[in-house]
Amino acid sequence: MKKYVPIEDGDFYYTPEGYRCFTEQYLLKRGYCCESGCRHCPYGFNKDDLKTK
Repeated sequence: MKKYVPIEDGDFYYTPEGYRCFTEQYLLKRGYCCESGCRHCPYGFNKDDLKTK
């Protein structure tokens, strides 16, 4: 079961398009990689590495 991590100041910002973008600070607090290709992923996941030719 995934744990609930409360969102605090500095955990996200809004992009110019209006989306919420989580920062490295929040992703580290969460404690795992969701493998969604997050912009600030501290775990080194790269979505492009999964593409097959």
